[in-house]
Amino acid sequence: MQFRPLGRTGLQIAPIVFGGNVFGWTADEKRSFELLDAFVDAGFNAIDTADVYSRWVPGHEGGESETLIGRWLRANAARRHQVLLFTKVGSDMGDEHKGLGRLWIERAVEDSLRRLNTDVIDLYQSHRPDPETSYEETLAAYDRLMKAGKIRAFGCSNFDARQLAEAQDSARINGLP
Repeated sequence: MQFRPLGRTGLQIAPIVFGGNVFGWTADEKRSFELLDAFVDAGFNAIDTADVYSRWVPGHEGGESETLIGRWLRANAARRHQVLLFTKVGSDMGDEHKGLGRLWIERAVEDSLRRLNTDVIDLYQSHRPDPETSYEETLAAYDRLMKAGKIRAFGCSNFDARQLAEAQDSARINGLP
């Protein structure tokens, strides 16, 4: 398998990332474990999920995908050293638990770490833009999480080119990663 750098994160990934959106609702635990095992056995190494997966399913609260991945890792402890875990924060988890503010990010990362059964998230991503929170606040929160060893790198999902440029400008101006 040929691995490649993921931007400037220092992470090396295979050309395909497993999207964990299906875990806990369209793929039950047994099937999910089979899929994850086959993915890693084929030489791939990155698994993507989000705290909100699968909140939209009746009876679900969010975190089901992360929880299932965490159970898989608990059952296969050696696998943690074979995979990179990517997850996201910022989507509406109900009860005002949403967005990219410092307080929510600090709480959400702890919830994700617990559900994923890990002590570090390899790539922590802003799931979508948060117009109510400055880039500086979000980036400073990620910087603190990196310094605390809770995340290795951060990124974003569902941002357009203008938003990415604004975030990069904020990082440069404020001395943030």
